[in-house]
Amino acid sequence: MIKNVLITGTSSGVGLESAILFAKNDYKVYATMRNLAKADILRKRIKEENLNIELLQLDVTKVDTISAAINTIIENDGKIDILFNNAGAGFAKTTEHATEDEIRWVTEVNYHGVVFCTQAVLPFMRKQKFGQIINITSVGGLVGQPFNELYCGAKFAVEGFMEALTTYVSDAFNIKITCLEPGGIVTEFMTSAIDKTKVEGDLASGEYLPIFQKYLAGNQQRANESKEQVYQTGLEVAMVALKVAQSENPPLRMRTSKWAEDFCKLKTQADPDGNKLVQQIKNSFL
Repeated sequence: MIKNVLITGTSSGVGLESAILFAKNDYKVYATMRNLAKADILRKRIKEENLNIELLQLDVTKVDTISAAINTIIENDGKIDILFNNAGAGFAKTTEHATEDEIRWVTEVNYHGVVFCTQAVLPFMRKQKFGQIINITSVGGLVGQPFNELYCGAKFAVEGFMEALTTYVSDAFNIKITCLEPGGIVTEFMTSAIDKTKVEGDLASGEYLPIFQKYLAGNQQRANESKEQVYQTGLEVAMVALKVAQSENPPLRMRTSKWAEDFCKLKTQADPDGNKLVQQIKNSFL
């Protein structure tokens, strides 16, 4: 039986590449995005390569659109095999300078959206006694980084949410959960993050300015000198996601590159895939 997969945030980057890659590997793909007007590239690929992809509108910050997309999949297929929580957005700014709207936005997109999408699929996966949830988190979900505290906080929250959830849904309902932790990705995600990383307002003349400028300079240097080592393409990350989807016993967490692995080593060396800790939690509480 063909497995289906719901992927969020497929207008570009990892989501776009994953939709195409999964379809080429015999999955039925429900490619979702907030604005279907941005689906031109995917529509073209679907037509040119006759891909088994259906486009659906889904805004991870709006529960009604999540429910509508899930209901469409259930009506079409009677099941949902894989949820791929890919949608997210970068953000770098001091906590002092972030507005209330920005703080809510970065949390809604990167954390609440994951929770709401997961909440929507769980009843169906529980009833069918199988399912898989794959999440694009970040090395920023394990390691806090300067001027990224709001973004990292949201990604840490996803990691904690998924770690806790897997302790009881994996054995009881055969629902497998994995957090993929990339470093830098050469996609529109990076461009969007850079666009939101601006020296403006009080920051332009305040005490944070020298630190922030050093941070920006370091980012640029890494991009210029170590692009091949630090930054992956969307397709490279999508290939890791496909490997996880095809695994019988996927790990709780996995870095998607050697650079990401090295960057997180102090946090992960005792339990690289997170499975030992999950088993310890199960032994302690269940």
